[in-house]
Amino acid sequence: MKKIEAIIRPFKLDDVREALSEIGVRGMTLTEVKGYGRQKGHTETYRGAEYKIDFLPKIKIEIIAKESMVEGIVAAIIKTAKTGEVGDGKIFVSPVDDVIRVRTEESGEDAI
Repeated sequence: MKKIEAIIRPFKLDDVREALSEIGVRGMTLTEVKGYGRQKGHTETYRGAEYKIDFLPKIKIEIIAKESMVEGIVAAIIKTAKTGEVGDGKIFVSPVDDVIRVRTEESGEDAI
């Protein structure tokens, strides 16, 4: 099993969620996060004063999936979240040792 964490632009969430649903992803966790990378924030003007915004709003999607689904999930996220501009986000894939469903105490892939 693998954990896929994707940091994407907020306005791309609906497209990504729909694409993941189409390939069989049944569950995910979403978190509103803030951060920056190469984009390094931006400057906004409010009532004539400039403000530097260092941390930009992003969405973090977390998915636990069978290893056989990882490639398709990553491809779907890239296809739907990519704009070609700096700040499109990142995808992290890491191993998961075990998953336990609290309600039924199922574990492993049965708990996904």
